[in-house]
Amino acid sequence: MSAIKKLNKDFFKIWSLEMAYVLGFFAADGYLTLNKTGGRYFSIQISDKQHLVNIRKLLASGHKIAVRYSNGKKFYRLQIGSKEFYNDLGRLGFTVKKSHVMNIPNVPQKFFSSFVRGYFDGDGNIWIGLVHKERKTSHMTLLTAFTSCSKQFLTGLKTSLSTRLGVKGSLVTLATNRKNPSYRLQYSKKDSLQLFKFMYNNSTIHLERKRRRFEWFEKMRW
Repeated sequence: MSAIKKLNKDFFKIWSLEMAYVLGFFAADGYLTLNKTGGRYFSIQISDKQHLVNIRKLLASGHKIAVRYSNGKKFYRLQIGSKEFYNDLGRLGFTVKKSHVMNIPNVPQKFFSSFVRGYFDGDGNIWIGLVHKERKTSHMTLLTAFTSCSKQFLTGLKTSLSTRLGVKGSLVTLATNRKNPSYRLQYSKKDSLQLFKFMYNNSTIHLERKRRRFEWFEKMRW
């Protein structure tokens, strides 16, 4: 008889800063599975084991973190069999094979920054470098981007961030393959700094290495 593993089955039922963060991270790096026998599973697979451990703690989960390899790279997977998680995430708009079809969920204003930070930690990146190198005076700049295979998700994110923050991002297509395109929502230096303050205000969980890059840029530009 298999041991019953610990889990806060109500985690996705009630909005909180932590729930919104994990929901955003799941939107980026998670997936739902329905197997042939009707088993319903929630999974997150990433390369950062410690961060996955931190997420597992938020879920009050006793489930094992497994090691997986893909294209020669090492990943860690947290897989949880839970009808509650599966149904609650479905209620929030997430489905099996969500990558190309997901939409941004209706996140309350109070928790939206946590959701965006969660997605950014999963599928966001920061670029810092010099521009106008050909001129006598070059300068350092910062670009922030979110990526996804779902154009409608990034379109919804772009609209929400514009409405709530006034930032103006640009949406570009990354892949030319019509069957499996991917997209990037990117922001210039001024808007990136606004996003930084927005995402990390009252943060309870985040990837420290990404936050440090924002902080480093702020110090260096002065």
